[in-house]
Amino acid sequence: MTPATRPSAAIRLAARGRLVRFPRRPLVMGIVNINDDSFCGDGTLDPSAALQQAVAMAMAGADIIDAGAESARTNRSAISPQEESDRFLPFMRAYAAWAESVADTPPPVPDQLWPPLLSLNTWRPEVVAAILPEGGDILNDMSALPDDGNARLCAAHGAALLIMHSVGLPKEKHTHVVWPDIMAELTRFFSDRMATATAAGLPRDAIILDPGIDFAKQQEDNLTILRDCAQLAGLARPILLPVSRKTVIGQTLGIAKPTERDAGSIACLTAGFLRGAHIFRVHNVPAAVAALRTLSAVLPAAPLAS
Repeated sequence: MTPATRPSAAIRLAARGRLVRFPRRPLVMGIVNINDDSFCGDGTLDPSAALQQAVAMAMAGADIIDAGAESARTNRSAISPQEESDRFLPFMRAYAAWAESVADTPPPVPDQLWPPLLSLNTWRPEVVAAILPEGGDILNDMSALPDDGNARLCAAHGAALLIMHSVGLPKEKHTHVVWPDIMAELTRFFSDRMATATAAGLPRDAIILDPGIDFAKQQEDNLTILRDCAQLAGLARPILLPVSRKTVIGQTLGIAKPTERDAGSIACLTAGFLRGAHIFRVHNVPAAVAALRTLSAVLPAAPLAS
């Protein structure tokens, strides 16, 4: 990487018939919680209110809306698959109607994906099977893909699959896990899971990778990922960094309240940008969009050296 450019290789992302080509300005994924126990306190069980949040993020420049119906917090009980599906479906239908209504209008922000792609943040196959036929461009799967079930469902419906690194079952604490070399582990893990997904019929172009910051990792693991995520470029897939208001920021700055970590979130976004990350999952969409547009003007992308 030279002082005047950021690394970026030619990559395609296919999702429900839409195609995104990199290099381009990194994408902003806005977080919408259709639940009442989000760790930032911004969730709602009202699908109309959730849609209003999604539309506000879209108008602020979000390229992807990531909707989740169950909190990932490990100190909260799991809800039933039926309840999770029942939370998702009204929001999904409302979002699809809104997206259709604005499809022929210009995007609010230059280079924005419009209408924004819809990402469904869930992992239980019975929930995925219930909601994916109704829509959704991306399945944001935090299960670490223990089998090929969700990859098969994505392949059947043309959705992209976001594979997150972790260990064990979601919503269980794995803070004891120690990695001798977290970057080597990520490379091994993603290579294995991509092989599983493609063997299940999912095109390689429909895969996104998430190193899972704060999931089954220590503070130094998380900082290493932010420092060295350019090492994942060899996997030739879009890298998503979920940098927003993470525990690692609170640990580093001594800030207990997640809503007070936005400055640290932008710092992490900048670090990821400089190392070639493609997508940033955030709560504060206007700040992230402004930061990325500014960074992209200062440091345009250039192909990685072979």
